[in-house]
Amino acid sequence: MASSSPDVTQDFVRSIVREDLSNNKNGGKVITRFPPEPNGYLHIGHAKSAQLNFGLAAEYGGRCHLRFDDTNPDKESVEYAESIIRDLRWLGWDWGDYLFYASDYFDQLHDYAVQLIKAGKAYVDDLSADEVRDYRGTLTQAGRESPYRHRPIEENLQLFEGMRAGEYEEGSRVLRAKIDMSSGNINMRDPVLYRIMKTSHHRTGDKWCIYPMYDFAHGQSDSLESVTHSICTMEYEDHRPLYDWFLDELGIYHSQQIEFARLNLSNTVLSKRRLLSLVETGDVSGWDDPRMPTLAGMRRRGYTPEAIRSFCERIGVAKRVTTVDIAHLEHCVREDLNERAQRAMAVLRPLKVIIDNYPEGQTEDLEAVNNPEDEGMGTRRVPFSRMLYVERDDFREHPPRNFYRLAPGSEVRLRYGYFITCTSVVKDPATGEITELHCTYDPATKGGHAPDGRRVRGTIHWVSAGHALPATVRLYDHLFTVEKPDEMGADFRDALNSKSLETLRGCQVEPSLASAELGAIYQFERLGYYCVDAVDSKPDALVFNRAVSLRDTWARIERSQESG
Repeated sequence: MASSSPDVTQDFVRSIVREDLSNNKNGGKVITRFPPEPNGYLHIGHAKSAQLNFGLAAEYGGRCHLRFDDTNPDKESVEYAESIIRDLRWLGWDWGDYLFYASDYFDQLHDYAVQLIKAGKAYVDDLSADEVRDYRGTLTQAGRESPYRHRPIEENLQLFEGMRAGEYEEGSRVLRAKIDMSSGNINMRDPVLYRIMKTSHHRTGDKWCIYPMYDFAHGQSDSLESVTHSICTMEYEDHRPLYDWFLDELGIYHSQQIEFARLNLSNTVLSKRRLLSLVETGDVSGWDDPRMPTLAGMRRRGYTPEAIRSFCERIGVAKRVTTVDIAHLEHCVREDLNERAQRAMAVLRPLKVIIDNYPEGQTEDLEAVNNPEDEGMGTRRVPFSRMLYVERDDFREHPPRNFYRLAPGSEVRLRYGYFITCTSVVKDPATGEITELHCTYDPATKGGHAPDGRRVRGTIHWVSAGHALPATVRLYDHLFTVEKPDEMGADFRDALNSKSLETLRGCQVEPSLASAELGAIYQFERLGYYCVDAVDSKPDALVFNRAVSLRDTWARIERSQESG
């Protein structure tokens, strides 16, 4: 199948970097950074940003820093920081010795704030948070100057020192930049630089009771690390003049900020605030719930880092915000797993089959291919016996037209096994439910081929009832029923898919899976790709999560586009 992947060397960010290198800007250096806030787990949108930042550095012989923007201790934790490091390493990224935190620079940022106060460019404001918002104005109405804007420099220095010493209550005072309350860019209307927060920080403890705002820490941190290309998402484009103002007034090195469109993915939300709310309300089991768009959830579900990186490459980098169909991500997962996943047979909704003419007590091992895409993965042996399980959906007592699976009087091929013919049906006399099938087999068709050349149109999978292992299987669907739940605002939870998780117990899997490792991924033949759950699965109680089905919606879309 032809790929619709864009040429990653042609995106506008790389064009800028190549031009800078050709002009020997920054001495020919490329230094990027990935700056997550440790206030939640990374999701697929962060993977796109990480791939761009780390990928650029790798492509052009530079380096990428990992820097935690840990300026809000109310929402940050060691758990989140550790999860971010774990997820980035899982994706394959390495920052070497270049691990930083905004909190590393708290002393320097404080000194920068004092420098601005001394230059008459910052002041302590006593307005409340609501008053600050009111005075700031709107997009169509200019702001008003605070009555505290013209405090003398010495008074501002004393008050700011009092803020640092913990002399004032939270919310009673802030430090603001003195820029332009009539600016058309609302970010330039005397933004807050520091606020009082009497909260212990997960790295600095109780050393500070004032913390810099993200906008004040961001550009200066890039400058202190000599970042050459500060790549961020489009919502920060309007913040760039503010970052430049800080750097100009402080007289320090400018990083070049480049904005790109963030990832929006259909049928999910990529706001950490909303993802956290799903965790807190119990709508999902945690940040690593396999339905979540977090990297931890995707890893647990069976997505591979290679598939995620392939997806990030294929969607490309642009300035225009679009929503990517989640089927595109699933296609990348399916394409990757098709190459690497070992095959196995599993029956999710078992129906007993007794082969009447097969010798009682006899068992034979049949040869099964581990992966037809990779001969090097070899073969395995699967046991065959008189009593089997097949999928309940693979039998119809009264089959519709073009039903080529098992039915009374019909002959089908058992995968890797024999031709069998259904001869009778046994039902529960109380409910009428079919409880078992009786069949006969043709001993001459071992391996699925008839020596007389006759053909059958249906092939079904199976497991030997006396050898199969019981398992629990979780089937996942999209977390939301609508394409763009974010557009529902605060009511986004109303679009949660009540059928996003179906748990099947009493499933039966082939005995080779007794040695399956946690996190191992298999293709259950004819069913899809399944991962051994790394949290709940035990050797005597196997649990599998479905990563993706075998059906490929995106591949059909691509073929349709190509033929059109």
